[in-house]
Amino acid sequence: MKKESFDFLCALLKSPSPSGWENPAQQIWIDYVKGFAHRLDKDFYGNAVAYLNPEGNPKILVNGHIDEIAFQIQYIDDSGFLYFAPVGGPDPKLAKGRKVNIYHEGNPVPGVIGTLAIHLQEKETQEKPPKWSELFVDIGASSKEEALQHVQIGDLALYDSSFFPILNDIWIARGCDDKVGAFAAAEVLRLCYEEKVSGPCIVAASTIQEENGLYGASMIGYSIHPDIAIVFDVGHATDIPIVDKKKFGDIRLGKGPILSHGSINHPGVVKTLDKLAHRLGITHQHSIDPRRSGTDADALFIQKGGIPSCVIGIPNRYMHSPIEAFHLKDLEMAAFWVSCFCKEIKSKDDILYI
Repeated sequence: MKKESFDFLCALLKSPSPSGWENPAQQIWIDYVKGFAHRLDKDFYGNAVAYLNPEGNPKILVNGHIDEIAFQIQYIDDSGFLYFAPVGGPDPKLAKGRKVNIYHEGNPVPGVIGTLAIHLQEKETQEKPPKWSELFVDIGASSKEEALQHVQIGDLALYDSSFFPILNDIWIARGCDDKVGAFAAAEVLRLCYEEKVSGPCIVAASTIQEENGLYGASMIGYSIHPDIAIVFDVGHATDIPIVDKKKFGDIRLGKGPILSHGSINHPGVVKTLDKLAHRLGITHQHSIDPRRSGTDADALFIQKGGIPSCVIGIPNRYMHSPIEAFHLKDLEMAAFWVSCFCKEIKSKDDILYI
């Protein structure tokens, strides 16, 4: 991976982007793509959209959501402890004892999610997952008044996690879901710019509030209405001992991006991507979406009579946890694959399914 691209990825994964306040990471995305975009837009809610060849045809959207799961402060007790609700789908079993940052007026306030020492726990309650209303953040305040000098109701909080490698080019970070997808969308634009692709209009989008309800994708699907949409998101890597592959399939880190089949995935787009990958020797994996994809594509494909869409997954271990894992090669290959697709498509009729 190019140093500039890796530095961009690092900056994205280290920046806060909780659903509803994506601006810090979104600004990093904008600053990166503006070097090779012919047009750059940002809407009222913070979706960022970069165009290459704005007047080209067909219009191909590549998209990843920039927001991540989070917590939101909803109550402060008289002793200064903070109670919160989940934003998106974090796992309450993973929350106890974690470091967090609460973002107040853009500045991080450190704290920890408190836990009862095992010596003080009743045996019959040790295995029960906590309710969100039972969890609290300790910022060290001695009273509600002191806490309110540093935070307020409505502030968003994130796990305090670092970005680091383990063996075999596997990287660990909070919020891989789906900053790696937003990264891939930006990289498609860069690759097409450097290849001087001049036919299609290529639109790279970094969307907001996917974790809350696919809201950003609904907005841009309506406002942009592309001819074809490719959505980058993470997909479950099942190459760990505790996953039943008969239920969830066989997806492995380092074995290439994931091509999704079924439901919202347009058969013509899927077939074109699959044939292209085989012709170019792009190693990839397959998964199914029998009912819905759980990604921005679910909101995009139904806009204004339908948009042919497909999901490309980045294999991801430990999704919606503070220690998500991905393989750098899978991410690079996903962006390269879709950039080749953009060069290949001369007309939206190229992917018609009969």
